[in-house]
Amino acid sequence: SAQQPNVTSYSAMTVAIITLESSAGMWINTLIVAVLCITWVKKKTLNSSEKVLLLLGCSRFWYLCFSWAYCSLSITFPNYLYVHPTFDIIVFFQSIFNCSHLWFSACLCVFYCLKIANFRNRFFIYLKVKIDRMVPWLLLGSVLSALAIGIIAYDLADAKLGNNHNSTTGGNLSKVSGKIDEHFFHKYFIYGFGFVTPFIAVISSALVLLFSLWRHKCKMQTNSVKSLSMDARIRAMKSILSFLVMYSINFLFLILSLSSMKEENYVVFPSLLFLYAFPAVHFLIMILSNPKLEKVLLRILSCVKCK
Repeated sequence: SAQQPNVTSYSAMTVAIITLESSAGMWINTLIVAVLCITWVKKKTLNSSEKVLLLLGCSRFWYLCFSWAYCSLSITFPNYLYVHPTFDIIVFFQSIFNCSHLWFSACLCVFYCLKIANFRNRFFIYLKVKIDRMVPWLLLGSVLSALAIGIIAYDLADAKLGNNHNSTTGGNLSKVSGKIDEHFFHKYFIYGFGFVTPFIAVISSALVLLFSLWRHKCKMQTNSVKSLSMDARIRAMKSILSFLVMYSINFLFLILSLSSMKEENYVVFPSLLFLYAFPAVHFLIMILSNPKLEKVLLRILSCVKCK
């Protein structure tokens, strides 16, 4: 029957692993958002980095929700997914939250770079002073960019689904074709540009920040000075380096997943595994590097053990 799922053991394993990763990622992002909301209520305000983290946690939560729904339906019930308007709506929101969490990550990396890095360049000092006022505009630009990408993704999904319906007979739905129509080439270009730009911003900011921290570390060692500040900078370097490696691998797998549309392609499975694990692992590293968030996490885990 066309209404019954066609699930192999490989597909079932994929859905199970992705469900576990998505659940872990949503739980960790919910923890971050809850802590920031409590802080917001107590202090009546949030600083710039906390605002970015709050939006980042929300966008990653909903990105995991829609991505999990898309992946699960595409494997178990493809006939319920590849229909109007379900497919268009899921792709629309998945693209919005996917792009937004990448842009918010870039904003956070740029913010930390300007706040922590130490250069005597006048333009850099000007940005360092004005970054708190620039954050709301950066966040607004990120939201508008994500919305534009979502609209383009909706249009492309609608066109693909329409072409797919025209190429099928007898009511049997096939997989959505991954071929790029020349008519939509410019839209694919803008869609890709929306993902490449935050990646370049993250790479540039992380490298600049790593260079600044490394230069300061070498200067402190040359002067035979060892302080808590130096230890903190070393921890910051490790955290930034781990995020840089993770973000680069995440971007690589994102490109592979967008270009590999066939289920038989074995690149899809490792791509999905890392893409769904990235939001949880990244925030877990941030929690462990933040004493306040680490205490909250340990308190929650201790309560779970007591129960």
